[in-house]
Amino acid sequence: MDQDKNTTEFYERLRNQLKEDTEWPSPYLFKFIIPAELEKIAEIRAIFDGSGAEITTRDSTKGTYTSVSIKVMMESPDAVVEKYLEVSNVEGVISL
Repeated sequence: MDQDKNTTEFYERLRNQLKEDTEWPSPYLFKFIIPAELEKIAEIRAIFDGSGAEITTRDSTKGTYTSVSIKVMMESPDAVVEKYLEVSNVEGVISL
């Protein structure tokens, strides 16, 4: 239960900060760390498919993880939080 509450509070703080600090629509940079598995990368790419996102990946030194940076035009803080929530359903993803 605490995890869900902390997650909700985190996204609420993020949403408020984005509302205060940014004019919308605006480009936004998402950063994730995922296990270096092609299926995981494909899942994340699919979430941003059709959005015109610029996606770059870089493998860790040992090749165990991949960092994924996604720069995309977002309409609102709510849209940013929605994408984070979609990506959080991919197993093993760490949002930065």
